[in-house]
Amino acid sequence: MAKVVEKSFYLSDTVEIAKNLPGMVLNRRFENGEIFRGIIVETEAYTQDEPSCHAYIGKTKRNAPMFEKGGISYVYFTYGMHYCLNIVTEKADRGCAVLIRAVEPLNNKYLNTNGPAKLCKTLNITKELNGIDVCKKTSPLWIEYGNKIDDKSIIQTTRIGIKKAAELPWRFYIKDNKFVSKP
Repeated sequence: MAKVVEKSFYLSDTVEIAKNLPGMVLNRRFENGEIFRGIIVETEAYTQDEPSCHAYIGKTKRNAPMFEKGGISYVYFTYGMHYCLNIVTEKADRGCAVLIRAVEPLNNKYLNTNGPAKLCKTLNITKELNGIDVCKKTSPLWIEYGNKIDDKSIIQTTRIGIKKAAELPWRFYIKDNKFVSKP
């Protein structure tokens, strides 16, 4: 039985967390009891210190979960049509999170999970899952330890789909994984 990632993991440096999440397993329990499992293959780090982060402008109603203690979800609506899933990191009042960009499904039924919007649509991740504890198997979303990916197999590059602070090399993905989103 896989071990759930404990809260202490999410309380360290956001960029390091983004680098270490690939290889871990995202779990989504649906209302009918069915559970999706998928290997996290792509992430991006966001901290309140840079202008592409929602927390850069300070705490608002929308981004309030980002200012909670790490280990909870931050789900936001973007472009008037898509949800995106983030995992809040670092200590309370810091304003940091890791965007889960893509997962490799372990259940073949759910194949459209490459890209943050497709991931959320496929897994029915909406605002109802905003602010939940991802460190408990009783939650509708949780993350378990998976296979440790060696550093040679993790590609570090610039984030995609943003204009501000796009030069920061805070995107991480598993080399040659077909579920990684395309720029």
